[in-house]
Amino acid sequence: MGASATINGKEIFELLREDLAALEQEFERDTVSGVRAITEIGEYLRAGGGKRIRPTLLLLSAKLLGYQGRGAVRLGAVVEIIHTATLVHDDIIDEAKTRRGRPAANTQWGNSQCVLAGDWLYMQAFKIAVQERNFRILDTLIELTQQMVEGELLQMQTLGKLITLDEHFDLIYRKTACLFSVCMRLGAILGGATAEQEEALGRYGRDLGMAFQIVDDVLDLTASEDVLGKPVASDLREGKVTMAVIHALERCAPEERAKIESILREQAFNGTTHAQILEILQRYESLEAATARAARYAESARKAICTFPDSEIKRALLWAPDFVVAREK
Repeated sequence: MGASATINGKEIFELLREDLAALEQEFERDTVSGVRAITEIGEYLRAGGGKRIRPTLLLLSAKLLGYQGRGAVRLGAVVEIIHTATLVHDDIIDEAKTRRGRPAANTQWGNSQCVLAGDWLYMQAFKIAVQERNFRILDTLIELTQQMVEGELLQMQTLGKLITLDEHFDLIYRKTACLFSVCMRLGAILGGATAEQEEALGRYGRDLGMAFQIVDDVLDLTASEDVLGKPVASDLREGKVTMAVIHALERCAPEERAKIESILREQAFNGTTHAQILEILQRYESLEAATARAARYAESARKAICTFPDSEIKRALLWAPDFVVAREK
């Protein structure tokens, strides 16, 4: 796909400037509660930033089909609130100390308050979604949240264990790609898409989400803590195997395998350094293999929307997979 057929990130921001500003206001309004702790936690999380990739996808999907109503901004806030709720719960489960370069919310307010704030955010998301008076939208969101909770539970059951690549891909679909897919499908539903169009846009979101998470997992191993905003190699330290590690485990020598297994089992770098693990991954070109798989998912995402007529919005969606694969944090 030539450069002339795509559009860059700055141009996407210009295309969506008003909608994204409205979405930020909606997000701010929707996370206010009569209970001060919920409002404070909501404001802290919102101020932490984030790329707003998920609501951006929903807005682009709806616009691709000519939708111009207020519902896209409202549902954009819904998916960002759901995403935020999952981050709160994830940080508690993972006992995370930092998130996006700042102390994680649970270090400020404690686990108990953050669990309940996360629950409140989930319920608030559904309360807003009900305003669309559309059962298909509610069904889609309910299925999404069930998949994400199942994904988190499955991950907890596999901590410290060796899993297959297929099991790993199922996990990252549930935890990440499912939400990307649903964002595209919600935009399609708002825009009155045909079943085939909704399927194509959902496939685009799924493949983009898979690419996003694989790159995220590679960056966890290779980026610096300053860039990531959290400790490097967090996944290994938490007992999670990701694609590059699975690739290396299938190829490495017994003593190398033992080093990786001990980190996963003990959930600590006892006697083995991060640099030694990187050396093993580089020896078997495992990081390159993961990046190549992410690039294949990105290309698959682009192909999923090839039948839609050319437009600025389509060009923005064609650019997004390149951004996801090339990002550094």
